[in-house]
Amino acid sequence: MAEEEKEIIKPEAEDQPEPKDPKDEKEPEKAEEKPTEEKPEAENAELEKLKAENAELRDKYLRLLAEFDNYRKRSVKERQEIYPEATASAVAAFLPLADNFERAAGAECSDEKYKAGVMMIYDQLSNAFKKLGIEEIARVGETFDPSIENAVNQIEDENLKENSVAQVYQKGYRLGEKIIRPATVCVANV
Repeated sequence: MAEEEKEIIKPEAEDQPEPKDPKDEKEPEKAEEKPTEEKPEAENAELEKLKAENAELRDKYLRLLAEFDNYRKRSVKERQEIYPEATASAVAAFLPLADNFERAAGAECSDEKYKAGVMMIYDQLSNAFKKLGIEEIARVGETFDPSIENAVNQIEDENLKENSVAQVYQKGYRLGEKIIRPATVCVANV
C-alpha cells in the first residue's frame, strides 16, 4: 500500500510539457539575400526619383517663401501709403468747418464770452490738425508758388515784392508733401 500512495502523490510526467532549453531553440533561418544587379539599379533609380522630387519641393517652398515675403513687403508699403491718404481725406471733410470757425472768430461780436467759446473750439480744431501732422498754407509776403497756391486775383502794390502773395482768401492745408487743399490767394506785382 505504500507504493500505491507514492504513485498517487507522484505527479504524472505525461501531462506536463517538458521545459525547453533556450539553446535547443533554433532561430528561423533568414533567407540569404543574393546580391543581384537589378536591385542596386532599382534602388538607384528610386533614389534619383526621390532626389528629383525633393529638389522640386524645395524649389516650390523657396518660391512660396519669396512670394510671401513680397506680399508682406507690399502690404506694409500699402499700409504706409493708405494712412496719409485716409488722414487727408478725413481732414478734407473738416476744412469747411475750420473755415467757418475762423470766420466766426474774426467777426465782430458784442458777447465776449460767446466769442471766447468760438475761439476755444477753433483752437481745439487747429490743435487736432497739428497732432495729425496737418500744416496750414498761408504765406503772406512770400513768393507765389503755384504748386501749393491758387491765384484768383492780382494787384499792383509798391510795398510788396514782385510775384508775392498779397492776401490769403482761404488757407490751404497739407500733410507732409501731399496738398490737401491749395491756398486761395491774391498775388501782387505780376
